[in-house]
Amino acid sequence: MSEDISNKPEIAAVVGSMPWWLVLVWGILALIIGILLVANPLTTVFYLILFMGAYWFVGGIFTLISLFGDRSNMGWKLFLAIISIIAGIAIMSYPIYGSIIVLTLLVFIIGFWALIIGGTKIYEAFRSKDAGAGILGILSIIFGIILLVYPYGAAYALPLVAGIIAIIAGLAAIIVSFQVKKTQSKLNS
Repeated sequence: MSEDISNKPEIAAVVGSMPWWLVLVWGILALIIGILLVANPLTTVFYLILFMGAYWFVGGIFTLISLFGDRSNMGWKLFLAIISIIAGIAIMSYPIYGSIIVLTLLVFIIGFWALIIGGTKIYEAFRSKDAGAGILGILSIIFGIILLVYPYGAAYALPLVAGIIAIIAGLAAIIVSFQVKKTQSKLNS
């Protein structure tokens, strides 16, 4: 692997500058969150949404404070700060409702996005006479309709799906971190 990288200076520069341990930490955290989402999805989502509310609240306060030092885009920063503080307070005050609303809103966004992608794929299929794009478009539209018709069921399943994806991504990142470390040691020797 290092022989291929040494022939490609762009890849060698990226791998050489990438802290392998950071990829490892990211992988471990993703694996832990994925396991928690699969093992106990409702409680994990509750605390993740609660953390998100606190993050928005603190971020809004810091955005307000930043206005004292930098007044560029003042109206936009003030708007974002107020919205962040209000959303943070609302979620921290009503974390159960916040969890339901955030997950359901995410399902609606994914559902509408699937409809848009499906329509685009079907249009592409008619323009280029590509049956594969047409099938993908139809499947995407069916998926979007299912999400929009059953948003609460999809919101309940979303943490499980996200957990499985996080477990796979975490394991992949852990493996890649050791490959990066190995490659860096070969590049440095």
